[in-house]
Amino acid sequence: MEHRQLGGSGLMVSEVTYGNWLTHGELAERDQALSCIRAALDAGITTFDTADVYAQGAAEELLGAGLSGIRRSSLEITSKVCLPTGEGPNDRGLSRKHIMESCEASLRRLGTDYLDLYQAHRFDERTPLEETLIAFDDLVRQGKVLYLGVSEWTAPQIEAALTAAAGLGLRSRIVSNQPQYNMLWRVIEPEVAPLCLREGIGQLAFQPLAQGVLTGKYRPGQAWPEDARANAGGRAPTFINRVLGGDVLDAVERLRPIASDAGLSLAQLAIAWVLSRPGVASVVAGATKPDQIKENASAAGERLDDEVLRRIDEALGDLVDLDPAKTARMMAVKPSWAVSTS
Repeated sequence: MEHRQLGGSGLMVSEVTYGNWLTHGELAERDQALSCIRAALDAGITTFDTADVYAQGAAEELLGAGLSGIRRSSLEITSKVCLPTGEGPNDRGLSRKHIMESCEASLRRLGTDYLDLYQAHRFDERTPLEETLIAFDDLVRQGKVLYLGVSEWTAPQIEAALTAAAGLGLRSRIVSNQPQYNMLWRVIEPEVAPLCLREGIGQLAFQPLAQGVLTGKYRPGQAWPEDARANAGGRAPTFINRVLGGDVLDAVERLRPIASDAGLSLAQLAIAWVLSRPGVASVVAGATKPDQIKENASAAGERLDDEVLRRIDEALGDLVDLDPAKTARMMAVKPSWAVSTS
């Protein structure tokens, strides 16, 4: 496993991060989840990503149990705050109250004294940005958080945060952005990625496999595999059905010979592609089986040459989504959870 510097910070992260969104506490049983964590450690993965909202805290608890006994300084543990963790009006957003309380709860569930990276899971329009930034800075001063980041923020939102932090004279600065990013979904490229490169903010890209679509498990004209995420309960089908479609599946079939020629599986090709993009420090990949983790981790260190990258773009054609407004429309704070409806 190779490691990369996270943006302009001194923090090193493994090229493949183990993420437990939609897996721990939802798609995977406890023993299965713990086996996946052990497989990640065996593969050399040192960076583990979670959030307070994943399975309403159960994901953090499972991750904490799986990492118990591992030397803490050998790990990079990241979590996030913003999305609803309860029914109360203060159980969500980026207010000082919710940030402070959520951080304490995450530390308790994870069984650790500090988080290597704490990220604002979404932008919160209702809370003054200065309040949010000061609360995060205080957590760093208290030693409960080492580095700060954001997830699925637009370029103007990131820029506003950088400007506000400088104006407030805060010593803590955003060093990471965690966006959805893969061969098909490239909406960060026009605006977010260039801003982050200029400002020394590294990308921790999630959904590099487009919810499994880029692994090739879904074949045109064939029934989905019984254990596929598209057949699972909970929220998984909602997310994956955004990218499942005949045109997409046909395009993935065109990627097969490209992966074969490169000596890679489709999953490894997809992960290596993300790792080839400027500013990407790590890909965040989840799994429900240890073998999936081993395959994902083996993509670390793979380098795609210009000809392979050209063939990938040619195979996908106009299916590539580059509209930066998609993030703002899909990921903005919604009134249904941002304020109490009672």
